[in-house]
Amino acid sequence: MNVLFHYTAGPDLAARLAALPGLRITVCAEQDDALLMPTLAEAEVLWHVLKPCTAAMIEAAPRLRLIQKIGVGVNTIDLEAAKARGIPVCNLPGTNSRAVAEMTLALMLAVLRRVVRFDAGLRAGMWLDADLQDGVGELGGRVVGVVGYGAVPRLLAPVLRAMGCTVIYTSRRRVADAVGEWRVLDALLAEADVVSLHVPLVRETERMIDAAALARMKRGAVLINTARGGLVDKAALVEALRSGQLAAAGLDVFAHEPTDAGDPLFALPNVVVTPHVAWLTTGTFERSFALAAENCRRVAAGEPLLHRVV
Repeated sequence: MNVLFHYTAGPDLAARLAALPGLRITVCAEQDDALLMPTLAEAEVLWHVLKPCTAAMIEAAPRLRLIQKIGVGVNTIDLEAAKARGIPVCNLPGTNSRAVAEMTLALMLAVLRRVVRFDAGLRAGMWLDADLQDGVGELGGRVVGVVGYGAVPRLLAPVLRAMGCTVIYTSRRRVADAVGEWRVLDALLAEADVVSLHVPLVRETERMIDAAALARMKRGAVLINTARGGLVDKAALVEALRSGQLAAAGLDVFAHEPTDAGDPLFALPNVVVTPHVAWLTTGTFERSFALAAENCRRVAAGEPLLHRVV
């Protein structure tokens, strides 16, 4: 079965893909548009990662039988175009949850302990920048507000509690076995020292953290986003970080990816950024490829698919 893996692959990842039995996997880097279209013409399965899967891409793939999201969020796939062609779309819930939970914690600690700024200073020859001493904080003892309570918060919340944090959460409904107390969103924003986003990007959640939401947060609070960039109004976030309404932010995701080098967030010293890699670990790849390969087998055998979205 011909599979198109639409993502950049280094030597180790390419070797992992080549070792999967029964699949002919072509790796096409997201920026390689010259390779994409001819590869789509032969593809029976698209393993989609981050770059949008558009209606034009689907139209260019006459043999396509499955769009398999390597990850969870399907907001970057034209679901209507897939549905019109009768092409199933599946995702892989849970495969990257541990990786994202760990990166979320890492961003919290990096922001509060100013890891990136101390690292840059030391590399520049300064043993200790006295200007960075004031305000270096601990995570323990803080109130962490978790927006959404899916697979990632289920792993993250017990760790936060073990570190001495008070955990509160908001979700569409109360979760019986949740670690932490439920709050409505406005109350969570007002109470939390650290707000961490863990909801999908849909019409109802787009720019849910806007200027009004940021104003409700404690002055000096921290925002962490490892979910989707479109959840946050970037202009309002930049202003909140400049004014001191927010002390800092840790961001793995952006509304437009790849981001422009001139993004105003990159000029702010109180922001730690990573290029949408919270999910990216060898463990995620192992879990994801096993399930994605199983769905390829099921497509070929005409069996029901795992985690079908459309």
